[in-house]
Amino acid sequence: MSRHSQAPMPASLRHFMRAGQHPARAFPCPHCGAHAHQPCALRTTGKQLPQPHPQRMATWAQTTACCTTCQVTPTVPCHHDGRALPGGTVHAERYTEAERTAA
Repeated sequence: MSRHSQAPMPASLRHFMRAGQHPARAFPCPHCGAHAHQPCALRTTGKQLPQPHPQRMATWAQTTACCTTCQVTPTVPCHHDGRALPGGTVHAERYTEAERTAA
């Protein structure tokens, strides 16, 4: 074993050490099909985007945070009067809670 060899970094630490990347990139994008930790891309041209698609951000928020508006736990879709929000969207407060959780 050489003196420069390093132990592999655990995935849980690697995720938090990715500087400059939105935490939503830890999840696959349901819109463009980008794999976890890969940037979103335009479906027509393949051009990589600097920020994740809104659908990917909603998936991240729904998976990681509770919603203070509709009082649901992580992984449960947001709802209004018992009906799920259209298109898998989430309440704005859930994004705030997810960002607070990621920090």
